[in-house]
Amino acid sequence: MAYSVKSLVQFGIIACLSAVVVGCTGTGKVRPLSFAPVSLSKPAGSDSILAALNGGILPPDAAGGLTGPDRLRALEAEYQALEKASLGQVVAWKSQTSGTAGEVSAGTPYQVGQQNCRQYTHKATIRGVPVTGQGAACRNDDGSWTPLS
Repeated sequence: MAYSVKSLVQFGIIACLSAVVVGCTGTGKVRPLSFAPVSLSKPAGSDSILAALNGGILPPDAAGGLTGPDRLRALEAEYQALEKASLGQVVAWKSQTSGTAGEVSAGTPYQVGQQNCRQYTHKATIRGVPVTGQGAACRNDDGSWTPLS
C-alpha cells in the first residue's frame, strides 16, 4: 500500500510540473530576447569574449558600414544568441543613433568532439540595405564562441 501511495504522489508532482511547463509555453509565440543598451566604455561581455567572434558573420563589406557602438551591439547579439537563446528565439539589436538594426537566431546545439556548437543566422539592415550572414560557431572553454570557417 505504501508503495502505491508513493507512486501516486510522484505521479501527482509530475502532472503538476507538466501543467506549469505547458502553461509557460502555451502561447505559441516566440518573443525576441533583448538586453540593456551598450555602454560605450565597456561591452556587456569581456573584450576577449567578443573578439573571439572574429568580427561576426555579417558580410565584411556590410559590417564595415557599422559604427563602433553598432558593431559592438551586433557582436553582443551574436554572443547572446549563441549562449542563451533557445531554438527559434531571436536576439534583436538596434542602433541608438540611426535606423540600423538586426536580429540573430541560433539553431539547435550540437557537439563536435568535446565542443558545443550551433549554426546561426544574423539578419540586419545597414544604411537601409538588408543583409544576412550565416555560419556556425563552437564554444570554447573560456565561454567564448569561435566561428567555424
